[in-house]
Amino acid sequence: MQIRIEVDEAIKETEVIVRAAKMTDEVNNLVKRISEDTPQVLSGFSEDTLEIIEQEDIIRIYASAGKVYAVTKNGEYTLRLRLYELEERLDKNRFVRISNSEIINLKMAKRFDLSFAGTICVMLSNGTSAYVSRRYVSKIKRLLGI
Repeated sequence: MQIRIEVDEAIKETEVIVRAAKMTDEVNNLVKRISEDTPQVLSGFSEDTLEIIEQEDIIRIYASAGKVYAVTKNGEYTLRLRLYELEERLDKNRFVRISNSEIINLKMAKRFDLSFAGTICVMLSNGTSAYVSRRYVSKIKRLLGI
């Protein structure tokens, strides 16, 4: 893929042109990424107070007993969104789904233990571990380049 930037002071509004021989997944993903807004801020409840949660502070998000929780550097928060809704809001370069009930922040992963048969154990920065379900193992391996 080639990228070319032209600066022209006469242009009033920024314009992006994508040229391709045909529509491919790469082109569709590129258009989607260009047209997306910046990642949205999340809010969560800690006891009776609603707090803004910065995405870079999130270590993991998980569902348990019908509720969704975000674990951050500052504590645990209850969220009012479902995991699939959070997946849409979260920065796709930073967060990855590892099971039907959990999303992790890749920047908060310390190491990946591949010694478990058929699954991966992820050690997170706060000392906890999370397990990649078999369904998501190939996706994580692709992301890690293995």
